[in-house]
Amino acid sequence: MALKTLALAVLILTSPFATAQNERNPASPLIAFDPYFSVWSMADNLTDQNTKHWTGAEMPMHGFARIDGISYRWMGRNPSMTPAMKQTGLHVTPTRTEYTFESAGVRLQATFLSPGIPTDLDLLSQPVTYLTWRATATDGKPHTIELYLGIDARIAVDTSDQQVTWRRGRAGNLEILSVGSLEQRALVRAGDNLRADWGYFHLVVPADSQAMTSTAANSQAEFLKTGGIPHDDDLDQPRQANRAPLLAVAETLQVSASQTVERHVGLAFTQPFAIEYLNRRLKPYWARNGKPVQAMLIEAMQGYASAVSKSEAYDKQLTAKLIKDGGPVYARLATLAFRQTLAANGLAADMDGSPLQFPKENFSNGCIATVDVLYPSSPFFLYFNPALLEAQLKPVMEYASLPRWRFPFAPHDLGTYPLANGQVYGGGEMTEEDQMPVEESGNMLLMIAAMGRAQGDWHFAKQYWPLLVKWAAYLKDKGLDPENQLSTDDFAGHLAHNANLSIKAIDALGAFAEIAKGVGDDKLAREYTALSQDMAKKWIDLAKEGDHYKLAFDSANTWSQKYNLVWDDLLELRLFPASVKNAELAYYKTKLNQYGLPLDSRRDYTKLDWELWTATLADEDATFRMLVVPLGRWLDETPTRVPLTDWYDTKTGKQEGFQARSVVGGIFIRSLRQSGLGPK
Repeated sequence: MALKTLALAVLILTSPFATAQNERNPASPLIAFDPYFSVWSMADNLTDQNTKHWTGAEMPMHGFARIDGISYRWMGRNPSMTPAMKQTGLHVTPTRTEYTFESAGVRLQATFLSPGIPTDLDLLSQPVTYLTWRATATDGKPHTIELYLGIDARIAVDTSDQQVTWRRGRAGNLEILSVGSLEQRALVRAGDNLRADWGYFHLVVPADSQAMTSTAANSQAEFLKTGGIPHDDDLDQPRQANRAPLLAVAETLQVSASQTVERHVGLAFTQPFAIEYLNRRLKPYWARNGKPVQAMLIEAMQGYASAVSKSEAYDKQLTAKLIKDGGPVYARLATLAFRQTLAANGLAADMDGSPLQFPKENFSNGCIATVDVLYPSSPFFLYFNPALLEAQLKPVMEYASLPRWRFPFAPHDLGTYPLANGQVYGGGEMTEEDQMPVEESGNMLLMIAAMGRAQGDWHFAKQYWPLLVKWAAYLKDKGLDPENQLSTDDFAGHLAHNANLSIKAIDALGAFAEIAKGVGDDKLAREYTALSQDMAKKWIDLAKEGDHYKLAFDSANTWSQKYNLVWDDLLELRLFPASVKNAELAYYKTKLNQYGLPLDSRRDYTKLDWELWTATLADEDATFRMLVVPLGRWLDETPTRVPLTDWYDTKTGKQEGFQARSVVGGIFIRSLRQSGLGPK
């Protein structure tokens, strides 16, 4: 891309009032913090539907604007008799989602900012999203704009029939409206299609605001009628969440063509405990030193200007890098994946205050700390901050070190979110039935080797060296020609002699040799280097089929994406000759469908993360972009409106399953390869 074109693309992608952009995303993040604090728009326009949790359950946020006394909606679908402002812009950056509306001579921009910068753990762990309004006149005339925001109590509970309580409070000069469940069942239930059972949502109004606040039942009706809201509270509580009053704030802005007027509020959700890990209740990382909720909210609102400045600079720099790495379609995919990757994790503090991060297997089975979820998302954390990958791998290694884990291979998971008390998948801790021995052992060795390279030291490997030796020995015996095992693509069922799984085992043994060098065991390093080289040669003979390589060694006329081969380049193992990936890439070009490359010859469905891994095998940009361009078409045309699914049909574009998962962090593997695995 020419520098002039690149500069223009960055300008469009990062400028305020980006009215030239009105993106059509499968879903757009409004609040994206963790599996509980997560609200999305799943429509083209913010007024087409009510806002929803990532699971699809409604968590309505209502937005109105009265322009010179005439009422309009800017967020939410009700009441339908109130006309919607015309949406002229929707633009998503890594940390922000910006909507632009125009009606009655006024331009209104609403920006949702979640400043989750992965290298700033204090900012990343702060459970606050900022909502900023900017308004100006477009017709050269002065206008009076009255703005309203109402938050439904369902934002703080699992189901709409749960009883909630609400209150008004102050912290310093902040005014805070809060709502939460009556029972506050902290860390009681585990599951997949669940929302919060404990904690409080807070609508935080800055100290210098002249806004009116209310928890009165009639605040919305009063605003639409008069532009004001009653500054009082409904005290008839508890009440079912769907019958509770809204937490409401109203602002009055005077605008002209020569001046942009700005206001902001904070949208926060706090919980006293984040995760239960091996029967220990862990605090959220932001609360690791005993910081009270009120102090955190004061710091967050005082830090608003800094967060905006940092995020805008971060977005601009990252967007330019993404475009340079893979082009506009790649940049768009990675941008949509950024907040989703982080928001599918819970960030907690260990007993010593160090970070521990736990992904939730969203709309899969709800497992926590799933190793074959950590694996596809690892490029994100290797690229941005390897310390966060260490925070994810440490709980797995600690668990696998316990006597209760008696198998010679790595575990699959630590439980069901948010309870990380032991494996529940397959045979759990009891049998090998339906486990993923080759898959998970290979995943752990590859991630630990990559993390050692990215951190520039091998302290983690040294700490858990006996486990790594055990898992490498297992792969030595079982990895070349896997038995009838499950892989991470378990939705496709068991598959014996899986060629792609074999690649994972071979590269993992090569990675183990690198780890052995790092920890100073030269004997094992030499042994496993020779072993992995020999296995790679045998693999070629087993998998070769004419101009490509098979899905399974014993299956003629088949093919599959060999996405695991990407580690051969990333870790510079050079176990497989370049002719292997080049033959595969040439073959893939003949199998592309309208919306992407199928996972293998059995079905038309694919995995989004693996498509990017496969495309990243390409050494030249033209082949990479050829494989990625259909994904941009999919973003524009998929009929399934959910936070990025990673499992969809390449002919229809429809979701097959899964959504809002952290595995989309695997999209960043292209940038990781472009930058290399040097110390961060």
